[in-house]
Amino acid sequence: MTTGSALYIPPYKADDQDVVVELNNRFGAEAFTAQSTRTGMPVLWVARARLVEVLTFLRNLPKPYVMLYDLHGVDERLRTKRQGLPSGADFTVFYHLMSLERNSDVMIKVALSESDLSLPTVTSIWPNANWYEREVWDMYGIDFKGHPHLSRIMMPPTWEGHPLRKDFPARATEFDPFSLNLAKQQLEEEAARFRPEDWGMKRSGANEDYMFLNLGPNHPSAHGAFRIILQLDGEEIVDCVPDIGYHHRGAEKMAERQSWHSFIPYTDRIDYLGGVMNNLPYVLSGEKLAGCKGPEI
Repeated sequence: MTTGSALYIPPYKADDQDVVVELNNRFGAEAFTAQSTRTGMPVLWVARARLVEVLTFLRNLPKPYVMLYDLHGVDERLRTKRQGLPSGADFTVFYHLMSLERNSDVMIKVALSESDLSLPTVTSIWPNANWYEREVWDMYGIDFKGHPHLSRIMMPPTWEGHPLRKDFPARATEFDPFSLNLAKQQLEEEAARFRPEDWGMKRSGANEDYMFLNLGPNHPSAHGAFRIILQLDGEEIVDCVPDIGYHHRGAEKMAERQSWHSFIPYTDRIDYLGGVMNNLPYVLSGEKLAGCKGPEI
């Protein structure tokens, strides 16, 4: 193995930093705290109170950041190396944005205190934030005010706790033995029942009653189980509610109890149709973080 940061040329162009200048001109440099990265992607911390204003500005630029590529959380409470992390940052929520016209990315981060895990929703800016925010609430217990339907998305509706918090057990042996009596089985079955009213859907129209068809959970020639509830007016589909998470293995939680190299086999099992495509970014990320490069094969 050879080391040296000179081996890495950031994949972002020099003018990617233009967005930092634009943000500073609009909000003032004091509104942001820049974080250095291995890739050179602009990463900026912003106060929660200004989050929606900043994200709206980025979405509406002449060359806008049209894609919310990722949105997720981090439990920072056990972090020992906290250089560059804002004070009181028990949890972080990050927004990875992409601009197709600029061919560039920017990441906006918000620090949250454990005693106040709440953020405004950004579903009005990027509709796909809907599922991302549900997952962050599901995994970390971070609330998103104004979300249209903040509910479990990966875990069952009866699940207790938030699995990606560091205080949540990582091994099955840390739980009580599992048992399923008749009362619990009935509770789980009732929790899985679809209720149209929960999703703002009506059971009938002016002149007809709607039928709700539960399609799945099935495996439509692809990896993972998928359920979709169809709202039918006769034979016409008028609306639907997709339901995912049936094949969520909790690989992120498994990673917490592994060393970095012993987790490599788990990455290709996330999707066995594209295992190498999961191995590659994981290993490359490890190399970048360590500042080293593996030998050519």
